Amino acid sequence: MVAFGKKLKESQIQEWQGYYINYKLLKKKVNRYVQQLEVGAEDHRYVLKDFSRMLDNQIEKIVLFLLEQQGQLASRLSELGEQHDVILQQSDQSRISELQEAYRGVGHDLLRLLFFVEMNATGLRKILKKFDKRLGYRFTNYYVKTRANHPYSQLRQVFRHVGIGAVVGAISRNLADLQQHQGNYVSIYDQPALSHPDPVVHSIKAAVNRLSNSTTFLEFLGKHAFIMQEDLPTPSEEDVAEQRYHFMSLLLNLVNTFLYMVNTYIIVPTADNYSLSLGAAATVCGVVIGSMAVAQVFSSVYFSAWSNRSYLRPLVFSSIVLLIGNTLYALAFDLNSIAVLLVGRLFCGLGSARAVNRRYISDCVPHKLRMKASAGFVSASALGMACGPALACLFQTDFKIYKLTFNEDTLPGWFMALSWLVYLLWLCTCFREPPKEIQEIIVPQQVHPGSLANYAVENGFTQPLLSNTEAKQQGQNDQDQYDDGDEDSSEESPKPVTSIVSAYRLLTPSVKVQLFVYFMLKYAMEIVLAESSVITAYYFIWSTGSVAIFLACLGLTVLPVNIIVGTYISNMFEERQVLLASEIMVLIGILLSFHIGIPYSVPQYVGSALITFVSAEVLEGVNLSLLSRVMSSRLSRGTYNGGLLSTEAGTIARVIADGTITLSGYLGVSRLLNTTLIPSLLICVSSIVATCFTYNSLY
Repeated sequence: MVAFGKKLKESQIQEWQGYYINYKLLKKKVNRYVQQLEVGAEDHRYVLKDFSRMLDNQIEKIVLFLLEQQGQLASRLSELGEQHDVILQQSDQSRISELQEAYRGVGHDLLRLLFFVEMNATGLRKILKKFDKRLGYRFTNYYVKTRANHPYSQLRQVFRHVGIGAVVGAISRNLADLQQHQGNYVSIYDQPALSHPDPVVHSIKAAVNRLSNSTTFLEFLGKHAFIMQEDLPTPSEEDVAEQRYHFMSLLLNLVNTFLYMVNTYIIVPTADNYSLSLGAAATVCGVVIGSMAVAQVFSSVYFSAWSNRSYLRPLVFSSIVLLIGNTLYALAFDLNSIAVLLVGRLFCGLGSARAVNRRYISDCVPHKLRMKASAGFVSASALGMACGPALACLFQTDFKIYKLTFNEDTLPGWFMALSWLVYLLWLCTCFREPPKEIQEIIVPQQVHPGSLANYAVENGFTQPLLSNTEAKQQGQNDQDQYDDGDEDSSEESPKPVTSIVSAYRLLTPSVKVQLFVYFMLKYAMEIVLAESSVITAYYFIWSTGSVAIFLACLGLTVLPVNIIVGTYISNMFEERQVLLASEIMVLIGILLSFHIGIPYSVPQYVGSALITFVSAEVLEGVNLSLLSRVMSSRLSRGTYNGGLLSTEAGTIARVIADGTITLSGYLGVSRLLNTTLIPSLLICVSSIVATCFTYNSLY
């Protein structure tokens, strides 16, 4: 893909050329500031003042032109409105069709204006990022904080499309009104489901929603999958994705995700009893549960690398390893060996193929279906989390076949071993390895803004128009008057990183903070889930069945909570606001969990656990959405991608949380609750402080 400067030049609407952000001039200024500061010709204060003034001028130029164009569109709509009633009274079908086309023409021009806003907003984001990188300042934080929150903010005009909604409403209402004589509804306001029947209105509405980061339940749920998007897809890329897509293979990937989550949580209600039966302490359940996560830290890397070459072979290997691991887990009871139990769980962790599941959706599912597939991935995970403990509740029996014992401790292992055997047979029979691309995908050099915007809508591209998309650059041959051969070539190369060290170097402070937030929420969730059987047995004398029902109910909250947040809350507040509020709610849940003074009650435990778990679930969606926006596009592909980094952060959090439970057990079960909550409290407070420091960079 071409670099942003060249893309901006080629995508400009010719008659609007003078109103785009002067990216070339601003980039040259940044380079000049670096040289002047190195020789001491200017001080930092002058640089900040001068660059702020230039950006203000650029934004003012864009905003005034935007307002002018909105006024012209409004004038055209006003003129059409004068003809509207007369034509309807005449019932002249030909004139009605002409009027509809005139309204559609205004709609197409509005789409061009939206694309104009997109290009300028992307350029503004990029030049702010470049300034911070080259000069080592937190200029973005200062600039956004002072400009975006001011009552006369012009910056908000660029990022929040102020005034566009009225134009959209006028086009929508009048087009619907022209078709009213063919329908039975009163107006678009009475039946919103029928309010946008015209394709151009649908395109405008979708574009405005992306521009304002509006979202739906499906989109919000899909964000949990953290399948990073690159730039808008080209038709050639979509053709390749269509050729690689196979529904049954996608279904098998989702089933793998579901079974693995069942495998993870099916032992949680009985892990403490199993440890006791083998002569270990009940709190060793932390090691039993966490050993799977320990192995997953390593398996995520080699499965991610393996998926560069194949999808079927790693899934087959995963199923075989999980079959062996669950068999060993079940046999540990008759062998009376805690070592065999732990080895079995380690094998289960080594079979974690979630990296393959993510990569298959990212590489082999067309863009128009990718959000649905991502939502399916998250739903399968949530369903597995709920079904695991629920299944454990059903295994309340005890019998022997020959020398093999089948009871509530071993049946989860035998059940999962059988499940993986059936899945392996299904996989080998029905999975289709996608064909490799035989030619390189090349982006067309000339892209018409309107066609690109329409292509995004028609193919279901649901990412925000103003997301932090990274410009790409092919190499030294792509340098032109907008690129000047500077650091863009190394910063924005589409070539994926080749090591974890290289990936770490691409992490900006904002990315590091969001990864830390992800670490925090996974740590808090694991503490609640993993120690539940020990805590409830000590304080409330709950049976295995009661613990299983409690954990299953927690898992079942995932989808309803995401419906509420995705449909309502995320459209009422900015993602960074929801992020900070969710972190505070996690903190409140942790504080309410402490046992201090008064007798510990079931309502206190259940209420605090519910607040912590639900808040962490909400936090995960907005956290990963913001992470995908601030993370470099070089981490969207390859072995060391953003999905791997987030998985590693979450897995390490689980490992440390499970280790904390086991170590705290040495202090006695009576102190386990408070001892494990103290690290959660400190980590949560730290994440809130870090979020506040980078809050404005999440704009």
